[in-house]
This record gives sequence, C-alpha cells and structure tokens, in this order.
Amino acid sequence: MLILLPPSESKRPGGLGAAVRLDELALPELRPQREAVVAALVSLSVDPATAARVLKLGATQLGEIAVNAAVRTAPTLPAVDRYTGVLYDAVDAASLDSAARRWLGRHVLIHSAPFGPVGALDAIPAYRLGATASLPGLAPLRRVWAAPVAAALAAADERFVLDLRSEAYVALGPLDGGVASAYVRVVTEGPGGAVRALNHFNKHAKGDLVRRLAVTRPRIASARGFVAWAATAGLRAEENGREVILFA
Repeated sequence: MLILLPPSESKRPGGLGAAVRLDELALPELRPQREAVVAALVSLSVDPATAARVLKLGATQLGEIAVNAAVRTAPTLPAVDRYTGVLYDAVDAASLDSAARRWLGRHVLIHSAPFGPVGALDAIPAYRLGATASLPGLAPLRRVWAAPVAAALAAADERFVLDLRSEAYVALGPLDGGVASAYVRVVTEGPGGAVRALNHFNKHAKGDLVRRLAVTRPRIASARGFVAWAATAGLRAEENGREVILFA
C-alpha cells in the first residue's frame, strides 16, 4: 500500500542534514520538474516585492523569501519531520520507533509543491510555496506537475494507493484510472445520520490514521481491506465508489 499525504504550510525551521539532492528523492524521474520549480522559486526571491505578492506573504512573513532563496543550500530534515501543523502533530513521527519510521519511509509520499511527491524520510529543506501559486517564468504548477506525477505514480505499480491529499494537491498529480486507489474523505455524522465534512478534525483524523498504520503495519491491498482493518482498529470507514468515507 502507498499513502499520499498533503504537505503543511507550517514547517520546522533549520535542519541537520546536508543540502537537498533532487536526484535522491523518491520518484527520481521527476527531477526535471523539480529542477524547474526550484529554479523559479530561487529566481523569484531576487525580487522581494514580487515574491511577497506571488507568495501572499504578510509583513511578518517576509523572512520566508530568504528561506526560499536558500532552498538549494539549506540544511534538511526528513519530510515527515519538516512539516508541522495539525496533521503532522497527530502523526508525531519523532515519537515513533525505528520500525514505524521505516514503514513510513516505505509506504508514505508527501506531495510538496516545489519537489512533487517525496518519501516521508526524504531529506528536504524549509520552503514557502503552495499548490496554487503561479511562479513568474514558469507554467502553472498544475501544468508542470500533473501529467509527470500521474505517470510516475502509475509506474510505481503499487497494488493499492490510499489518497489523503487535499484537492489542491490531487490536481498536481491525479491518479491514473488504472491505479487501484481510494480517496479518503473525513466526515462527522450528525443528528438523523446527516454527514458533513470537517476541517481541523479532517487533518487530525488523517494524521492519527497514518500513525495507527505505521504502528500496526497491516497488509492492505484494497479499499475493502482498508475498511476491514479500520474496524479492527476501532475506526469507522465505508466504501463509496472510489472513495473511502472515514468517520471522525
């Protein structure tokens, strides 16, 4: 099973590892796109006023421009440790044992805007770039990433893909129709059985789910298998076409 996660806007600064090696990230066939986006991001940083506008930075966020300027040379952290926020706080990867972290490294890709999908343990620097940004001199990120990422994920030949990404990142790499997959939608059930989507709890539920999977390390090869495992883990999930509804 392969799990696709969205990134987080909030990130842990600094790092302990050497500068990013684009040729050592997961899905190495995406290196041309990675090079193009990183080059555009660094180039943008030369013009602080344009960078602030393109990245929608407020007065207290202007330091992010220098972070982007150094993206090629800055120290790195494993991606799952780089990201913070509700989802990644729920994963709490730093507290997992080595076996669980190795499982994350084998089974989880985090879909970043500058690097595309990277392995959970791939070393990446801090950066500031969202899925919907338009970098000067570069095609929209959707055009840069969508077809190459879709092809790379199809070529990975995973038996089953569990897609926990937000819709903005799904657009940067839609799954080919031939890939056995399920998109996870988190809902809560109200009076009379009415369901509604969540926001904060959506992220927490996805992070908690990934942590449970890393700890228990089940063998799951289909949406039906995921639903069956969820029941044993005290979770409620239901198949709905190519989606899995997860109740929080």
